[in-house]
Amino acid sequence: GDPFVFGRGGEELEFLRAHGIAYEVIPGITAAVACAAYAGIPLTHRDHAQSLRLVTAHCKDSLDTLDWKSLAQNQQTLAVYMGVAGLETLRERLLLAGVSPALPFALVENGSRPQQRVIAGTLAALPEAARHHQVQSPALLILGEVAALAGTLHWFGAAPLVTPWQPAASQHPD
Repeated sequence: GDPFVFGRGGEELEFLRAHGIAYEVIPGITAAVACAAYAGIPLTHRDHAQSLRLVTAHCKDSLDTLDWKSLAQNQQTLAVYMGVAGLETLRERLLLAGVSPALPFALVENGSRPQQRVIAGTLAALPEAARHHQVQSPALLILGEVAALAGTLHWFGAAPLVTPWQPAASQHPD
């Protein structure tokens, strides 16, 4: 990955600079780009997403520091780092901000590695799908219309595991 994207690259350089230690930065390829490419998911697409947001779900103080209203905008892709432990909260906050429960997701576990798995579905079923498939870190969550393209554009490893679940309200209408 790239230590300047949700890594501690900046903090490490501050320490080195403060102590007069010479350094050189060799950038890596961030997980969002690598995981998406290996899963066959274009992060942007003229028909589906004109912007990309890189978000960490492992906030220093709380997920509530994120701007949920802007994260709920259409025509964008959200690449969520370090989110496996907080998928229920992430889903709740996005739904409250107005995101459709039918928004596609792809969870890319062990992206670009031989044991890569992709779990795909809709936001409504996200935490249940992750539990059912026992998704473990490292995993990157991709949310947006482009995530649905993993089913047809995957090229590395096994085809995505598609979740059949629907929102609880539609499974048991009152």
